[in-house]
Amino acid sequence: MTRTLHFEAAWLAPGRYARDVRVSIDDDGIITALEEGADPSVPAAVDQVAGFAIPGAVNAHSHAFHRLLRGRTHGDGGTFWTWREVMYRVAGQLDPENYYRAARAIYAEMVTAGYTAVGEFHYVHHAPGGTPYAEPHAMERALAQAALDAGIRLVLLDTCYLTGAIGEDLNAEQQRFGDGTIDGYLQRHSGLAEMLAADFPAHATVGGVTLGAAIHSVRAVPAAALSAFTALDGPLHVHLSEQPAENDACRQAYGKTPTQLLADAGVVTDRLSAVHATHLTDADIELLGSAASTIVMCPTTEADLADGIGPARALADAGAVISLGSDQHVTLDPLLELRGLEAGERLGSGQRGRFSPAELLAALTSGGSRSLHLGDSNAAATTASGAGLTVGQPADIAVIAADTPRTYGSKGEQIMLAGTAADVTHVFSAGRLVAENGVHTSLGPVGELYREAYRAFDFGD
Repeated sequence: MTRTLHFEAAWLAPGRYARDVRVSIDDDGIITALEEGADPSVPAAVDQVAGFAIPGAVNAHSHAFHRLLRGRTHGDGGTFWTWREVMYRVAGQLDPENYYRAARAIYAEMVTAGYTAVGEFHYVHHAPGGTPYAEPHAMERALAQAALDAGIRLVLLDTCYLTGAIGEDLNAEQQRFGDGTIDGYLQRHSGLAEMLAADFPAHATVGGVTLGAAIHSVRAVPAAALSAFTALDGPLHVHLSEQPAENDACRQAYGKTPTQLLADAGVVTDRLSAVHATHLTDADIELLGSAASTIVMCPTTEADLADGIGPARALADAGAVISLGSDQHVTLDPLLELRGLEAGERLGSGQRGRFSPAELLAALTSGGSRSLHLGDSNAAATTASGAGLTVGQPADIAVIAADTPRTYGSKGEQIMLAGTAADVTHVFSAGRLVAENGVHTSLGPVGELYREAYRAFDFGD
């Protein structure tokens, strides 16, 4: 039975603002028809939704458990590296049960903020000390179940983490991240694919889990192992040049930048998503752009950790596709990530309008879909210019109120530069309402989910 929604305004492919848009959705949650300029009173059975409807935001880079550090690492300055020590202490307490509860709360918060898909860059595979759980994919199963319960599409980016730094063994905190060798990683990855296919089959309806791969960084995967990733299917992600120290260590060990190292291994293609890409050379930018790689910018995290401002405009001009992630979730607000991308460019260049509202919407939606291989299985087939609701795609939709103190008076799609997640009134996953006015429709208030999750952790204070 077809469901029909009527939106006051909507963003339609290939990237345009339209008024009075009627959306028809089939039983599988797929958009079957779009009509703009529709009479909202005909037929009477149509569900009326005020506000501006956009495709659900895609969070292309998440470390779910990092959310537990929010509001706890800002008091005494420090650096990325001292922040990492606090992160290790939290990671050491994770187990399948408490990670499920924490991730369920985190993914529910994402949904209420307007995200309908997430790429989980996951590396906490084993028990502390590196011993596999009796059920070897227990941690991954916990994340998959949490995503299904929250109604968010999950792309599980199974992360390879073999060395603590270039040429160094994993330290005590990192042992549970590793698989010993690249063959150990590939064997576990293959088993994970079988488990997910059997127990969490991908589908168009609410939620759904698919598998990708990730190279944690050139610090954590030796150069000799990188070419193994060319044989894997699906999206491939990597932390790239987030810190100058990473670049310095790579040059000292290999005589080249991390980007050049990856390119020489054959992994810099249109399948690759480079996360952060903050400290790049002009040659790095050309390599990533000419390969049409996707860049996952994480503006709120990059600002929080004082990473720097990445060359997003230069990368886009070189041919790369820009997407957005919330990374450590210092905030979960897709509109703040979108504005952070443009704000960084303005602060770095002294110019306004470095990315148009349409380009920013594309980074938030179709750029992330390309990064995670959502929709068309061919990554190159999904381009940023195609951002917008379209027939044949799942009805993953977020609605931004146009009449709040923040958004009132906004002109067309410029509402994206005025609103916040507090203005997201409705979120649909495969046409089903999963959040309304900040409350998850099946899990309830997110604050209660966090209250339950936090009981399992000792923060030492």
